[in-house]
Amino acid sequence: MVTILQQFLLALFATFGFAIIFRVPKKLIPVSIIVGALGWITYLIAVYYFDSPVIGCFIAACLVGLCSTIAAYALKNATTVFIIPGILCLVPGAKIFYTMEALLRHDYAEMTETGVLTLMMAGAIAMGLLVMGACTGVVRALVRKTVTLKDKL
Repeated sequence: MVTILQQFLLALFATFGFAIIFRVPKKLIPVSIIVGALGWITYLIAVYYFDSPVIGCFIAACLVGLCSTIAAYALKNATTVFIIPGILCLVPGAKIFYTMEALLRHDYAEMTETGVLTLMMAGAIAMGLLVMGACTGVVRALVRKTVTLKDKL
């Protein structure tokens, strides 16, 4: 059985590989790989507690989106520098493979079941990033409005 610490270290290495592929600037790689590893650990914990990979993907994508926004604001960079490598560990690539394998075996029941789960997981990732993007946008607008009102007084 692989422990949480081992999963965290493996996620660090996987995210590091994606950060290299997507040419993340060298000074931002440590933060980028930590965001990805935290996303993966969050996914594992959520799947354990909720017994649903779809909910796990949603919660992990929300965390990756939030951490990416915070890191981008703190390091004065684009959020995509942190989101793209951080989210790729959550992409259900194995599920896509199993869907295609079932299709090639003409096992349409398994293909449908696996395909629907795969699409739901991908949708949950997109929704998690969308929700966090909207929430952080609202918070930014409120902070700007508060600062503007404070300056007028």
